[in-house]
Amino acid sequence: MKFNHEKTALEGVLVITPEVRSDERGCFFETYHGRDLEDIGIWEDFVQDNESVSKRGVLRGLHFQRRPYAQGKLVRVVRGAVLDVAVDIRKDSPTRGKWTSVELSGENKKIAWIPIGFAHGFLTLEDDTIFSYKVTNFYEPRSEDGIIWNDPTLGIDWQLGKYGIAQPVIGKKDLLLPNYDPERHVL
Repeated sequence: MKFNHEKTALEGVLVITPEVRSDERGCFFETYHGRDLEDIGIWEDFVQDNESVSKRGVLRGLHFQRRPYAQGKLVRVVRGAVLDVAVDIRKDSPTRGKWTSVELSGENKKIAWIPIGFAHGFLTLEDDTIFSYKVTNFYEPRSEDGIIWNDPTLGIDWQLGKYGIAQPVIGKKDLLLPNYDPERHVL
Protein backbone atom coordinates (compact mmCIF):
# COMPACT_ATOMS: atom_id res chain seq x y z
CA MET A 1 0.00 0.00 0.00
CA LYS A 2 1.35 3.41 -0.86
CA PHE A 3 1.00 6.68 1.02
CA ASN A 4 -0.36 9.76 -0.70
CA HIS A 5 1.14 12.94 0.70
CA GLU A 6 0.80 16.70 0.55
CA LYS A 7 3.46 19.28 1.29
CA THR A 8 2.56 22.10 3.66
CA ALA A 9 3.64 25.74 3.70
CA LEU A 10 6.60 24.66 5.87
CA GLU A 11 9.31 22.73 4.04
CA GLY A 12 9.60 19.22 5.43
CA VAL A 13 6.22 19.02 7.18
CA LEU A 14 4.01 16.55 5.32
CA VAL A 15 0.39 15.42 5.57
CA ILE A 16 0.14 11.74 4.67
CA THR A 17 -3.03 9.93 3.65
CA PRO A 18 -2.80 6.14 3.77
CA GLU A 19 -4.61 3.93 1.30
CA VAL A 20 -7.68 2.59 3.10
CA ARG A 21 -9.29 -0.67 2.01
CA SER A 22 -12.90 -1.06 3.11
CA ASP A 23 -15.51 -3.76 2.79
CA GLU A 24 -18.51 -5.06 4.73
CA ARG A 25 -16.25 -6.04 7.66
CA GLY A 26 -14.75 -2.58 8.14
CA CYS A 27 -11.42 -1.24 6.91
CA PHE A 28 -7.68 -1.88 6.85
CA PHE A 29 -4.78 0.53 6.36
CA GLU A 30 -1.09 0.76 7.16
CA THR A 31 -0.10 3.46 9.63
CA TYR A 32 3.61 2.84 9.20
CA HIS A 33 5.60 1.31 6.36
CA GLY A 34 9.32 2.10 6.27
CA ARG A 35 9.85 1.68 2.52
CA ASP A 36 6.74 3.67 1.62
CA LEU A 37 7.85 6.48 3.94
CA GLU A 38 11.29 6.46 2.30
CA ASP A 39 9.54 6.81 -1.07
CA ILE A 40 8.10 10.15 0.11
CA GLY A 41 11.35 11.36 1.68
CA ILE A 42 11.18 10.17 5.29
CA TRP A 43 14.31 8.11 6.03
CA GLU A 44 14.06 7.99 9.79
CA ASP A 45 14.48 5.29 12.38
CA PHE A 46 11.72 5.49 14.96
CA VAL A 47 12.72 4.44 18.49
CA GLN A 48 9.67 5.08 20.67
CA ASP A 49 5.88 5.13 20.37
CA ASN A 50 3.76 7.43 22.55
CA GLU A 51 0.03 7.78 23.06
CA SER A 52 -2.18 10.21 24.94
CA VAL A 53 -5.91 10.16 25.66
CA SER A 54 -7.55 13.54 26.20
CA LYS A 55 -10.96 15.04 26.68
CA ARG A 56 -12.30 17.67 24.26
CA GLY A 57 -10.59 21.06 24.44
CA VAL A 58 -7.22 19.90 25.78
CA LEU A 59 -4.27 21.78 24.27
CA ARG A 60 -0.85 20.14 24.54
CA GLY A 61 2.29 21.96 23.47
CA LEU A 62 4.12 23.60 21.91
CA HIS A 63 6.91 21.09 22.66
CA PHE A 64 10.30 20.12 21.28
CA GLN A 65 13.53 18.57 22.52
CA ARG A 66 16.92 20.23 22.13
CA ARG A 67 19.84 18.54 20.38
CA PRO A 68 21.25 15.96 20.73
CA TYR A 69 17.83 14.58 21.72
CA ALA A 70 15.76 16.44 19.11
CA GLN A 71 12.86 14.37 17.76
CA GLY A 72 11.05 13.98 14.50
CA LYS A 73 7.42 12.91 15.03
CA LEU A 74 5.04 10.85 12.92
CA VAL A 75 1.64 11.70 14.44
CA ARG A 76 -1.91 10.45 13.97
CA VAL A 77 -5.26 10.17 15.71
CA VAL A 78 -6.63 6.71 16.46
CA ARG A 79 -9.99 7.97 17.79
CA GLY A 80 -11.42 11.47 17.91
CA ALA A 81 -9.87 14.53 16.29
CA VAL A 82 -7.21 17.21 16.79
CA LEU A 83 -5.98 20.40 15.25
CA ASP A 84 -2.28 19.61 14.90
CA VAL A 85 0.22 22.50 14.78
CA ALA A 86 3.91 22.69 13.81
CA VAL A 87 6.07 25.81 14.28
CA ASP A 88 9.30 26.19 12.32
CA ILE A 89 12.24 26.86 14.67
CA ARG A 90 15.06 25.85 12.30
CA LYS A 91 18.00 28.23 12.52
CA ASP A 92 18.44 29.03 8.82
CA SER A 93 14.92 28.44 7.58
CA PRO A 94 13.19 31.15 5.51
CA THR A 95 9.93 30.22 7.31
CA ARG A 96 11.39 30.37 10.83
CA GLY A 97 8.73 31.53 13.29
CA LYS A 98 5.89 30.48 10.94
CA TRP A 99 3.34 27.75 11.66
CA THR A 100 1.06 25.36 9.85
CA SER A 101 -1.89 23.29 11.02
CA VAL A 102 -3.93 20.31 9.88
CA GLU A 103 -6.96 18.49 11.24
CA LEU A 104 -6.17 14.86 12.00
CA SER A 105 -8.93 12.45 12.98
CA GLY A 106 -9.77 8.82 13.39
CA GLU A 107 -12.18 9.33 10.53
CA ASN A 108 -9.85 10.99 7.98
CA LYS A 109 -6.90 8.76 9.03
CA LYS A 110 -4.39 11.43 8.01
CA ILE A 111 -0.87 11.27 9.44
CA ALA A 112 1.46 14.25 9.90
CA TRP A 113 5.24 14.15 9.66
CA ILE A 114 6.88 16.80 11.86
CA PRO A 115 10.66 16.63 11.30
CA ILE A 116 13.37 17.80 13.68
CA GLY A 117 13.41 21.60 13.77
CA PHE A 118 9.77 22.16 14.68
CA ALA A 119 7.87 22.82 17.89
CA HIS A 120 4.68 20.78 18.00
CA GLY A 121 1.30 20.93 19.71
CA PHE A 122 -2.32 19.94 19.27
CA LEU A 123 -5.85 20.82 20.38
CA THR A 124 -8.30 17.95 20.92
CA LEU A 125 -11.66 18.43 19.25
CA GLU A 126 -13.56 15.45 20.70
CA ASP A 127 -13.77 13.63 24.04
CA ASP A 128 -11.61 10.54 24.48
CA THR A 129 -9.30 11.49 21.62
CA ILE A 130 -6.44 9.02 21.27
CA PHE A 131 -3.33 10.70 19.84
CA SER A 132 -0.53 8.34 18.82
CA TYR A 133 2.95 9.17 17.60
CA LYS A 134 6.30 7.65 16.73
CA VAL A 135 9.50 9.59 17.55
CA THR A 136 13.03 9.44 16.18
CA ASN A 137 14.78 9.92 19.52
CA PHE A 138 14.13 8.87 23.09
CA TYR A 139 12.46 11.24 25.53
CA GLU A 140 15.05 13.10 27.59
CA PRO A 141 13.56 15.34 30.32
CA ARG A 142 16.67 17.54 30.55
CA SER A 143 16.35 18.32 26.84
CA GLU A 144 12.67 19.28 26.72
CA ASP A 145 11.66 22.83 25.87
CA GLY A 146 8.65 24.63 24.52
CA ILE A 147 6.77 27.78 23.61
CA ILE A 148 3.53 29.04 25.15
CA TRP A 149 0.51 28.09 23.03
CA ASN A 150 -0.83 31.65 22.67
CA ASP A 151 2.40 33.51 21.92
CA PRO A 152 1.43 36.83 20.29
CA THR A 153 4.45 36.87 17.96
CA LEU A 154 3.56 33.50 16.44
CA GLY A 155 -0.16 34.32 16.30
CA ILE A 156 -1.29 30.71 15.92
CA ASP A 157 -4.98 30.44 15.01
CA TRP A 158 -6.14 27.51 17.11
CA GLN A 159 -9.65 28.02 15.65
CA LEU A 160 -11.25 27.86 19.10
CA GLY A 161 -14.41 29.59 17.87
CA LYS A 162 -14.77 27.28 14.89
CA TYR A 163 -14.63 24.26 17.18
CA GLY A 164 -16.81 25.81 19.91
CA ILE A 165 -14.08 25.77 22.55
CA ALA A 166 -14.28 28.81 24.84
CA GLN A 167 -11.01 28.17 26.69
CA PRO A 168 -8.59 25.28 26.15
CA VAL A 169 -7.59 23.01 29.02
CA ILE A 170 -3.83 23.36 29.48
CA GLY A 171 -1.53 21.48 31.84
CA LYS A 172 0.38 23.38 34.54
CA LYS A 173 3.73 22.68 32.91
CA ASP A 174 2.54 24.00 29.52
CA LEU A 175 1.14 27.17 31.13
CA LEU A 176 4.67 27.98 32.32
CA LEU A 177 6.22 27.78 28.85
CA PRO A 178 7.83 31.07 27.70
CA ASN A 179 6.94 33.27 24.75
CA TYR A 180 8.72 32.62 21.47
CA ASP A 181 12.31 33.89 21.48
CA PRO A 182 14.19 33.43 18.17
CA GLU A 183 17.49 33.35 20.06
CA ARG A 184 16.36 30.64 22.49
CA HIS A 185 13.87 28.63 20.44
CA VAL A 186 16.08 27.39 17.64
CA LEU A 187 17.20 23.98 16.39
